[in-house]
Amino acid sequence: MLLPKVLFPSLLLLTACTGTPAPVPPAEPPAESSPAALSSEPAPAPGSSSVPDHSQPKAGGQVVEVGNYHLEFVAIPEAEVIHLDFYLQRGDDHSSIADATVTAQVQLPDNSTQAVTLTYDAEGEHYFGNLSSTASGAYNVAILTDIAGEKVNGRFNFTK
Repeated sequence: MLLPKVLFPSLLLLTACTGTPAPVPPAEPPAESSPAALSSEPAPAPGSSSVPDHSQPKAGGQVVEVGNYHLEFVAIPEAEVIHLDFYLQRGDDHSSIADATVTAQVQLPDNSTQAVTLTYDAEGEHYFGNLSSTASGAYNVAILTDIAGEKVNGRFNFTK
């Protein structure tokens, strides 16, 4: 039994010193008909759920999941106004909700507040409005929605 213990480290040393790498088998390309090859969603990590993560932003904004809803807010500062975009979607399939009443209550850097009624843009499938402000600093935003009598609210912030 002593011989293999002494011989084994010597073999490893000889193999490492040869300079010839061990052959690597070629990778097999994925089958064209596999679900992973056809899906636009990334494949889930091993051991994770196969349900897509709907909490990720679709428009590059801040996301809040509230009950059965996906809320996404994007603020785009311009010279004289701040353009507000708000995506109100169903949480399960991210389909847009076009018939809600949406208001942004914005606290400006000087602690004053402004209410902005957001209007639905059917082409862009989102609500939008303009906040008249040129102030630099932190803004706090409460988006208040009424979806057929159901109140769904989200809180966001941004800095200009």
